[in-house]
Amino acid sequence: MASEADRSKEPPDRERPDEVAELVGKLVEQDGSPAETDGAERRRLLGRLSKALVVSARKAGTSGVGRGRWLADVFMNIAPRLPIRDLATLQEHHYGLTGEQLADDLVRTAVKATTAVGAVGGALAAAEFAAPPLLLSAPAQLVAETLVVAAIEVKLLAELHEAYGIQVQGNGGQRAAQFAVAWSKQRGVDPLSPATVTLALGAAAKTSLRNRLMRTLGRHLTTLGPFLTGAVAGGTLNRVATKRLAAAVRADLRRQRALPPGSSV
Repeated sequence: MASEADRSKEPPDRERPDEVAELVGKLVEQDGSPAETDGAERRRLLGRLSKALVVSARKAGTSGVGRGRWLADVFMNIAPRLPIRDLATLQEHHYGLTGEQLADDLVRTAVKATTAVGAVGGALAAAEFAAPPLLLSAPAQLVAETLVVAAIEVKLLAELHEAYGIQVQGNGGQRAAQFAVAWSKQRGVDPLSPATVTLALGAAAKTSLRNRLMRTLGRHLTTLGPFLTGAVAGGTLNRVATKRLAAAVRADLRRQRALPPGSSV
């Protein structure tokens, strides 16, 4: 495995396989469990992710990047690698909480994470962090923020299914696709629908995901402004959006199935 020093000697336009997914994974793990990284480390990781995305976008070309197809493809490469915890692990990381209390705690930590990423991303964008534009007009660091926030929210959505006792079938890639599409539609996965996996891999689902990612990016573009206003706006917008997603998904999951036996309501 190449060391950090070795990687620093690589040509600037060389992309390591899965580097984007690796960096997003590190940022997603900063949701309060098991250890939280400070703001300086978060900024460093977002900076590295921005540069990796620039390389990836150049390889995709203008036609693929401009309409958001590249962004959706990048995210679908990230989704299967997200560290989704099962119910037992969630309870271990959240002091034995169950049911609604566990769901409340999951939402709190995810909101904290997206707020922190939004504050850093907004500040970086406002400071005009040096990176070529992606998606023809968006600063690279805001594209990075978009992917990280989407990943945190998809992870939250998947773990809320665990908290509510709703098992989503399929292999890792199939489950990731279902959770990503559910995120794009701001709802839970219906495990009783026999066509769920097929639909999640279809063209319409990919279009829905692309549109949601582009809307999320558009929200982050509104944080461009003076340094402090960009940071405050980025954190606030992400906090509101993550809370809204969580409320919609939890309402949907409650309708689908009751909480596991012994859960507190």
